[in-house]
Order: sequence, then structure tokens, then C-alpha cells
Amino acid sequence: MRKYETVFISDPDLQDQAREDLFDKARNIIAKENGILLNLDEWGNKKLAYEIKKKSRGHYACLTYGGSGDLVKELERNFRLSDDIMKYMTILLSDDVTVESLEKEVADAEEAVAAAEAAKAAAAAPEEKTAETASKEVSDGKASDKEEPASEDTEDVDKNNDVQD
Repeated sequence: MRKYETVFISDPDLQDQAREDLFDKARNIIAKENGILLNLDEWGNKKLAYEIKKKSRGHYACLTYGGSGDLVKELERNFRLSDDIMKYMTILLSDDVTVESLEKEVADAEEAVAAAEAAKAAAAAPEEKTAETASKEVSDGKASDKEEPASEDTEDVDKNNDVQD
């Protein structure tokens, strides 16, 4: 099994539902050809380097998957037949990968996404809690300005002045 990456540019004027159908079609082809989808990364609408089909913008997406050469042929055949795909390019990332290593990579990616979402939620929660707690303490009169003790540096200066006299 090999690991591939296919970047394709779809028509930027497609409705969201039509674009989702296009992505689902690619997912189904990969599943039908016994491939493993690692990632579908949507890059969004971007300006093209040159016009394609009289359009200066395109919607970019990147598929990372594992499979055989037949899978790539079938995917590219469907891209050629689709009027919604303006350009595509497939790159061989790794020549020899195992199904287990690809499944582990998928699991690791899912764990990383879950950890990032948990960290984001945890980071947002203390900020809200601190603001609520601070406003509550101020309204309850619990907040007080603490006086800092005199620093030792000032005492040392006083001792030095005594020594110089």
C-alpha cells in the first residue's frame, strides 16, 4: 500500500451542499477501492496563479489517503469527468506503508484534534471564571488592595548610608 496526497481545485461558485457532495464522492471512491482516508483538508477559496475555465479563483482541498495505484486512477478518472473540478494533482508521499501504520496515523490525528479542542475549552473556561469571580468579589467587597511589604533593597540602602557617615 502507498500513501498519496491529492490536491484539487473545485469551482468557487459551487453551493456548499454541492461541494459537500463532491467531497463525499471522493470519500466513497476511496472506501470503495479499499483505501484509507487520512485527512480531507479544505483550504478554501484562493486566487489562482492564472485563469482556469475563465475563473480567477478556486476552492482548494487536499486529500491524504492510503491505497493502490488503481485507487488513484479511479479518483483521477472521476475528477476528469466532473465539471466541478477545475484542476487536480496527485503526489506519492510514501512508497511502502502498512494498513496498521495508516490506522495509527488516523487515530493519532483524531486524538490531537480532541486534545486541541479540550485545551481550547479549558483555556476559555478559566478566563470566563476569573472575570466572573473578580466582578463578584468587587461587588461583595472582598477585593482589597494588598500593600506590598517594603523591599529589602531600601533597607540595604539605609544601612549603606549609615556606613558611609
